[in-house]
Amino acid sequence: MDRLLAVCEKKYTPEKVELIKKAAEFARAAHEGQKRESGEPYYTHPEAVATSLAKMDMDAATVAAGLLHDVVEDGDGITVEKINELFGEDIARMVDGVTKLTKTGHSSDMQTREDRQAENLRKMYLAMANDVRVVIIKLADRLHNMRTLGNCSVEKRQRIARETLNVYAPLADRFGMGAIKAELEDLSFEYLYPEEWRHLCSLIEPQQEERMRLLNSAIKTIVESLDKAGIKCEISGRRKHMYSIFRKLKKNNKSLNEIYDLVAIRVIVSTVNDCYAALGVIHSLWKPMPGRFKDYISMPKTNMYRSLHTTLFSDLGMPFEVQIRTQEMHRTAEYGVAAHWLYKEGRARPDELDSKLAWVRDLVNYDTDADSTREFIDNIQKDFFSDYVYVLTPNGEIIDLPAGSTPIDFAYRIHTNVGNHIQHVKVNGALVKLDHKLKTHDVVEIITSQQASPGRDWLNYAKTSQAKSKIRQWFKKANREENIVRGREMLTEAAKRQGKKLADLVKPEFCAPLLKRFTLNDMDDVYAAIGYGGMTTGQALHRLMEEYRKAEKQAELEEKLLHKEELRESYDEQGRGVVVKGEHDMVVHFAKCCTPVPGDEIFGYITRGRGVSIHRKDCPNAEQLLLDVERIIPVEWVSGMSQTFPVTIHVIANERAGIMMEITQLLLSMRVNTKYLNAKSGGNTVDITITFDIQNAEQLQNIIRSIMKLDSVIKVDRANQT
Repeated sequence: MDRLLAVCEKKYTPEKVELIKKAAEFARAAHEGQKRESGEPYYTHPEAVATSLAKMDMDAATVAAGLLHDVVEDGDGITVEKINELFGEDIARMVDGVTKLTKTGHSSDMQTREDRQAENLRKMYLAMANDVRVVIIKLADRLHNMRTLGNCSVEKRQRIARETLNVYAPLADRFGMGAIKAELEDLSFEYLYPEEWRHLCSLIEPQQEERMRLLNSAIKTIVESLDKAGIKCEISGRRKHMYSIFRKLKKNNKSLNEIYDLVAIRVIVSTVNDCYAALGVIHSLWKPMPGRFKDYISMPKTNMYRSLHTTLFSDLGMPFEVQIRTQEMHRTAEYGVAAHWLYKEGRARPDELDSKLAWVRDLVNYDTDADSTREFIDNIQKDFFSDYVYVLTPNGEIIDLPAGSTPIDFAYRIHTNVGNHIQHVKVNGALVKLDHKLKTHDVVEIITSQQASPGRDWLNYAKTSQAKSKIRQWFKKANREENIVRGREMLTEAAKRQGKKLADLVKPEFCAPLLKRFTLNDMDDVYAAIGYGGMTTGQALHRLMEEYRKAEKQAELEEKLLHKEELRESYDEQGRGVVVKGEHDMVVHFAKCCTPVPGDEIFGYITRGRGVSIHRKDCPNAEQLLLDVERIIPVEWVSGMSQTFPVTIHVIANERAGIMMEITQLLLSMRVNTKYLNAKSGGNTVDITITFDIQNAEQLQNIIRSIMKLDSVIKVDRANQT
C-alpha cells in the first residue's frame, strides 16, 4: 500500500487520500487468503490497478473503484449495495459496471466463444457511453494482467493476448492513452508471435548501441542550442516500441533501414510558442527529411494527441525523429482522456473533456440501429477504431472520419439536415461526385438545397454506419406507402427464388417471431423497412422460412406418429390413470412410441382431433414434440391405480441352453402376465424381446434388476418404438 499512497499523497487532498486508504483496507480484507496464479496475494492486483489509475491522474473515486473492482465478484457475500453504503453511489456504480464487464453471464450451449466475446464487447462499449471511467479501470486491469501473464498456461496467454491486441490496445489508442496502448501491444506481440519478436530483436540490437550514441549526442546538442535561445526544456530519448516497428515492416513491406523513427527524441517545453521556436532551432541544426514534418498541434489527432513531429538526418546519415510538445500535451499523449479527469472541475472550459468524448455517446444509437450483436460490434470497430482521415470545414474545423469516407459521411457528421439536403459538394474548391473518397487535409464544402433529398444509391456511397442509419431514417419517414409496395415486391421476388409463395410464408404464426425481433407492429412495417433499406429481404425471409420449415417438420412428425399409432392399437382408448391439469373430461391416450407407465415422468401433447397423447419425457420423439410449446400441456398420474399397462423390454444374453426358460420362470414367479416373447440368435448372443403387463415403473425396475442377475445376461433395456 505504501507505493500507492506515495503516488496519491502527491495528487489528492488529505480527505481523498483517506477515502483511498479506506478502500484499500476493505479490498485487502475482502481478498484475504486469495492467491493469484503466480502465488502472490490477490490484493497485489487491485493495488497495482489503483496505482496505475492514480499515475494517469484519474480522480480519487476512480482510484478507489479500482481497488474495489473485484470485491463483488470474488469477495464473500459483498454486494454493490454494501459498496454504496460504505463508499457512496459514484464508486458503487463504477464497481458494478466493471463487475458486469467481468461476468460472462449465462450462455446457451449453442453460443460460440465468438458470440460470447461479441456480447461482452457490446456490454463494454455501452458501459463506455454510461461512464468512460468504467472502461479506463478495465484498461488498467488488463494492463496489470498482461504484465503478469507469464504465470498462465500457453492457451490462456494466447487467448488473452489476442483479445488485448484486437480490442483493448485499439481502445486505449482511441482514448489517447499512448503509453498504455504501446505497452499492451508489445506484451501481446511477444506472447502471440514469439518467433517474430525474437527475430526483430536480433535485427535491432546490433545497431542499437550506435543509435543510442547518436541519440545522446543529439540530445546534448539540442539542450545547448535551446538554452542559448532562452527556451527551457526537458529532453529524453526513446526507442520506437516493437509492435509498431513490426506492423510497419509488415504493412508497408519495408526493410528495417527504411523505418526512420526507430529512435526518437522527445522535447518538452513550456508553451505552444516555445514548441514552434524549438522546431526552428532544431531545423537549423540538421537537415529535415522532406515530407516527414507533421503538425499535430494545429491539427490534433481524434484522440486529443498534440505534438510536432519532424525527422532529421544526423551527421552520420542515420535518421532520427524529434517530437516537441508542452507538459500538458505530453500528459495527454501518455494517458489521453484519463489525464484530464483530475483537473476537470477546475478547467476554464469545463465542457472540454465532454466534447472530446462526444463520440462515445453515439454508441447507444449504434446499438439501437444494429440488427445483431455482431453487426453492432462490426459497426463500432469500423467507425471508431479503424484508420482515419482528417478533413476540414471551410471554417477550418477538423472532422475525423474513417478512411474511405465520402462527402455523404462528412455531411451527416456535421448535421442530419445537412446530409438530407446535399445538392453539390466541393473538395478543395472543385466539384466532386458523392462517392468521392476524402483524404487528409481536404477542405470540404457542402452546398444544400431544401428541394434535394437522399437517393437510394447513397447507401452504397456512405462509409459510416452513422450516415447509413440516417439515410434509412429519411426513407422510413418519407413515402411510407411507396416503401410498403416496394418492400412487398422485393420480398415476393425473394420468396419466389426459394420456390415459395409469399402468402404461404406470412401466416400470423410465422410472422410473430419476425415482428418481435425487430419490434414492429405488423407486416406492413416489415415491407416498409425493406422498402427504405432498414431491413434486408434476407433477414425477413430467413426468419419466415425458419418458422415455415419448423411447422412443416412438426406436421410431418405428428402425421407419422398418428399413422403408427393407428396401425398398431397405439392408444389405450380409456386413457385411464392420467389427468390433465386444469382440464376436466379431456380425452387422453398413451403413446406406443414410448409406452409410459405410472412412475415415469410424462407430458401431454395436444393432437389434432385425438385429444391429448401422453409421452414419457425421455421419449425418442420428445425433443421434436417439445419444440411446439403451445401444444404441450401438463399431466399427472392418478394415485392409487389398480390397472396394468403394457411394456416391452429387450434382453441381450450369451447364448446357452435354458436361458429362455429361466427368464419365463422368473416372470411367472413375479406374477407377471407375459403377452409376447421372441428370441433372435446372433452368433454367440441372443436378443430376446418380451412384452408384459405391469402396474408401475417401480415394478418394471424390479423385473429388470432380477433378469440382470441371471447367469449369461449382458444387458436389459426398456424398448421404445420410433
